[in-house]
Amino acid sequence: MPTQKDRIKKSSSAAEIKGDVPEETPVTEEERSGNPLDEVMSQAERAYAAYMDAERQVAKAYHENEIQVAKAYKRAEAQAYRSYQNTATRALKDRDEAIAKAAKAREEAIQQAEESYQSAEQLANSACDAAVSEAASNRDSNIERAWQVRDETIEQAWQIYSKIAR
Repeated sequence: MPTQKDRIKKSSSAAEIKGDVPEETPVTEEERSGNPLDEVMSQAERAYAAYMDAERQVAKAYHENEIQVAKAYKRAEAQAYRSYQNTATRALKDRDEAIAKAAKAREEAIQQAEESYQSAEQLANSACDAAVSEAASNRDSNIERAWQVRDETIEQAWQIYSKIAR
């Protein structure tokens, strides 16, 4: 004859296999008036079944919590990725704008340097032309004066010679 202990094991393993709380069978009058140890064993079986049910509920709660934590991690990971993408895109845009601005400033500086060079070259050419022109004018003027002095000197010499020769 199975002992009370064997019945507890059998009913608890049956409850574990089924995955739910074993159904309580109505206690008959004979069982109530029977052995008090049987009543205690019956209470123990019910307590054990309740314990197993609570254990399953705790496991289920842990599993649901694990799912929620995984979802929260995925959301945080997606947010971090979006933040990275936004920051990287903004940094690239800022870099491109800075390079474009620097290139524009460079072009303007080159243009200004070209204009300054051309202006300086024109001034230098104008100054050179003016100096050459003035030097040529002075040369021509000096040559003309020298010819005049020569002519005057020759004239004077002929006049003196012609007075002597007469």
